[in-house]
Amino acid sequence: MNNSIYHILTSRKQNGQKSFAVLIDPDKVDAGAVQQLVQLSTEAGVDYFLVGGSLVISNRLDEVVQHIKASCNIPVILFPGSPSQISKYADALLYLSLISGRNPELLIGQHVISAPFVKQSGLEIISTGYMVVDGGAPTTVSYISNATPLPSDKNEIAMCTAMAGEMLGMKVIYMDAGSGAKRPITESMIQSVAKEITVPLIVGGGITDPEKAYRNCKAGADVIVIGNAIEKDASLIKEMAAAIHSVPVKA
Repeated sequence: MNNSIYHILTSRKQNGQKSFAVLIDPDKVDAGAVQQLVQLSTEAGVDYFLVGGSLVISNRLDEVVQHIKASCNIPVILFPGSPSQISKYADALLYLSLISGRNPELLIGQHVISAPFVKQSGLEIISTGYMVVDGGAPTTVSYISNATPLPSDKNEIAMCTAMAGEMLGMKVIYMDAGSGAKRPITESMIQSVAKEITVPLIVGGGITDPEKAYRNCKAGADVIVIGNAIEKDASLIKEMAAAIHSVPVKA
């Protein structure tokens, strides 16, 4: 039986099951906060932890990942903002290529530099077409990437970008409005993308309430990622998980 993270992602998509990932930025949590998040996530049936951030300046990545792994069985997936954000203690790594931008460093440049270290890590590597969508406010990811986000009202651009990413061999498409986005990605954009790709679709950024998470899943998102809203109110985890997992499985 294949127990790889990617196998789980694709199997859940094929079965119409929606997943919830809690995003933890090592710069923004201490040991107590991590333990609270782990406890609440375990009780709520969270499917994955994503760990990473645009900067990660605290050098606590390994510590946070090890704390999570020692406290629960929820898979830990790295969501790196740079090639240096690698922890051998995680289960998998989203190997992000910024396909929505035109910055060659984030399309392939940094990957060339990081490839030997990533391979040596022993992590499961999941090639990910990363698409940043305009969330109505400057975000850390748009600043760090030095790339213009996709217009929030240009569904056809997002659709064609995702299609290109899949045809280039990306195993996952990740659409992100960015941490602190004023507006999340629209259901119509998610729907436009979802109907044209066969790989798992991850959506995050600006999702602050269970109803929005539910609607995004109905529109075609396979995994919902929430970080900023939970940083402000960890008790949202239970409501978010219930909403995401309540989406009817299509026959």
